[in-house]
Amino acid sequence: MKNTALHVVGNKLNQDNIILSKNGIRIDSNIEKILSNYFLPPFTSEEYYQLYHESDLVLNEVYTYVSKVFDEPEQLYEQSVNLAKHLYEQSTHPKIKGGEFYTVYFKDCILDGETLDAVGLFKSENKDTFLKVLHENGNFNLESDKGINIKKLDKGCLIFNKDRENGYIVAVVDNTNKGVGAQYWIDDFLHVRQRKDEYANTQNFMALAKNFVIKELPKEFEISKADQIDLLNKSLHFFKEKDTFDINDFAHEVIAQPEVIERFHQYKQEYEDQSDIIIDNQFEISESACKKQQRSYKRVINLDKKIQIVITGNRQNVEQGEDDRGKFYKVYYKEED
Repeated sequence: MKNTALHVVGNKLNQDNIILSKNGIRIDSNIEKILSNYFLPPFTSEEYYQLYHESDLVLNEVYTYVSKVFDEPEQLYEQSVNLAKHLYEQSTHPKIKGGEFYTVYFKDCILDGETLDAVGLFKSENKDTFLKVLHENGNFNLESDKGINIKKLDKGCLIFNKDRENGYIVAVVDNTNKGVGAQYWIDDFLHVRQRKDEYANTQNFMALAKNFVIKELPKEFEISKADQIDLLNKSLHFFKEKDTFDINDFAHEVIAQPEVIERFHQYKQEYEDQSDIIIDNQFEISESACKKQQRSYKRVINLDKKIQIVITGNRQNVEQGEDDRGKFYKVYYKEED
């Protein structure tokens, strides 16, 4: 941590104040270690973003201010004031909480094995209650106080000094405001979008495949729930077993039926247009994105809200039918645990 600035940014809609410090703050080695343990551990995801603007990147305020810091690190305090004012202008939803806003310059960060400088922007919004034990005149007393829990970073981003022409490489954390005002930090203040890399390709294609199987296929083809789950299982197996993705291999090995493959290629274009993204037809598969996306693949058949059948493989051992008692599933097996 080379330079640090701290301001307090309130909610503009609620007519809270913005309180700007007169100078950057000086921190000793002990506080530096505490702050580093507060700011950095939440950044565990391999999903990265980039700053952007619809017409011209320099119109993105965070991009412009942070670029000046990278050019001249001694400008950190001056640009932190601009960043705090920009954040204040975006704090216009009634659920947005005020809090401390930090701007930090980090030297020699490691990103994918490369040493880079970075600018960190962090905001603490929630306060915890702490007890202090006071020893006075031979007695012990308790006193409560409000403070920041350094194990709970509310909002943050790390902007790495790489790929400047495309909006840098940005890591983002937002652990608060899961409701209506959730996106003001990501969309309104930072104004970032997902970077197009192997993580994004893997995540987006697996989401596309799931939506195609669950939502689109039943509209045009007669398909059972068990067959839908079988396709999800084949899709997961494909991504787990391979290092690289090729859309033609996926279509042949997972979807198989020519008429369904044709509709799948059409749907990919529709999905990209609707989501305003582009997914490559060949890419390296991200293991971490695959693991994260796997959790959204629900491979469960719910029957009458009281019975669940979980199918993670061996679709051929499950039969569906109907008799005079009603609809049924028949399951064949060799062993019972």
